[in-house]
Amino acid sequence: MSEISLLEKLVEALRIMPGIGRKSAQRIAHHLLQRNRDGAKHLAAMLNEAMERVGHCERCRTYTENQLCYRCVSSKRDNSVICVVENPSDVDAIDDANFRGRYFVLLGHLSPLDGIGPEDLGLNEFHKLLDDEELQEVILATNTTVEGEATAHFISEMVKSKGKNVSRIAHGIPMGGELEYVNSMTIAHALDGRKTI
Repeated sequence: MSEISLLEKLVEALRIMPGIGRKSAQRIAHHLLQRNRDGAKHLAAMLNEAMERVGHCERCRTYTENQLCYRCVSSKRDNSVICVVENPSDVDAIDDANFRGRYFVLLGHLSPLDGIGPEDLGLNEFHKLLDDEELQEVILATNTTVEGEATAHFISEMVKSKGKNVSRIAHGIPMGGELEYVNSMTIAHALDGRKTI
């Protein structure tokens, strides 16, 4: 059996990224080797540094290289509202929509079949945040999967027990979407979440 070449090892290493199959990994590897070796060296250095230095914010659990992320230390954020999301990438997406409250990142969702319970999502830490008197509302922005909905329900009960307001982001027809291409579950959510105009 022949030894795996360094090029093949590079291709396999690139395949760990989501959405990168064998062909895409081969194209990236060949591009880096043929046209952008300096860029590849910089990428390798940045990956190595990020893996060593980036961790989780002690308050909201998003990615940061400090104890608290820049959002948690900002005096311009609204402390009266916390948005609960599943992943750090969700924070960026919601911030891009001009949300200026605080966040709590679960780093997943409840999944008893996979052995993921409330303690795995940091809900003990979240429970302590609910004691903050300045906090008035928790917005649940978990995914609309079965697990995401179960997670949202579990957290909503926790929030209600503390006497805080809890809401769920609306789900429905995307902007620019056409009804004939939208599935029935999405349409049902849109009808349930309709509002008076």
